[in-house]
Amino acid sequence: MSIDIDRFDERSPEELSELSNPEQVLTFLYENRDRAWKAREIARRTDVNENSIHPVLSRLENRKLVRHKGPYWAITDDLDRLRRAYGTHRATRLFDDLYGEEDRDEWVNASERDDE
Repeated sequence: MSIDIDRFDERSPEELSELSNPEQVLTFLYENRDRAWKAREIARRTDVNENSIHPVLSRLENRKLVRHKGPYWAITDDLDRLRRAYGTHRATRLFDDLYGEEDRDEWVNASERDDE
């Protein structure tokens, strides 16, 4: 998958690291926000596996980051929501890098101890 040279020049190495499937989809839809796309075409243009594209799009739709009509998908028209979600994502990624990812089992065990 290639990127345009402006993106290459403007982004840090961290920002150019491997993007997750939702990041790839949102980036593609945002960069092509003047159009709506079929899931298969989104998968093809983002290198997201076709078996994964519908679950990815559905999760993004549940978070109101994409819109869906019939077979077509488009980026949300609420760009403030998209910016906030991206800001939260970046902060979470930064904290994970600084302190390590959270362990779900630790949270469950701590919660159970609090209930005692």
